[in-house]
Amino acid sequence: MTAKRKRHTPEFKTKVALEAIKGIKTSSELASQFHVHPVQISTWKRKAIEALPDVFKHPSKKKPKSVDELTGPLYQEIGRLKMELDWLKKKSDEFTEE
Repeated sequence: MTAKRKRHTPEFKTKVALEAIKGIKTSSELASQFHVHPVQISTWKRKAIEALPDVFKHPSKKKPKSVDELTGPLYQEIGRLKMELDWLKKKSDEFTEE
């Protein structure tokens, strides 16, 4: 019988990654303390370090989407659906005439 895969919460991952970033304990020591494989700890640590610059970005730096960017795909979908509806109406009329 195979062991069930553990699912760790983001809070737990953050706690382990912060401990790894501090560098007080080795990866092996943290692995035994938190019952997680050392490679997994290294992965969480790397992801945390990569994501840290995004935390300090100014929120106004994000480019808001324009009205055209928001509505363009919707109008395309409406057009496609209208064409499909017209085609289906035409096909149903052909079947009812026969």
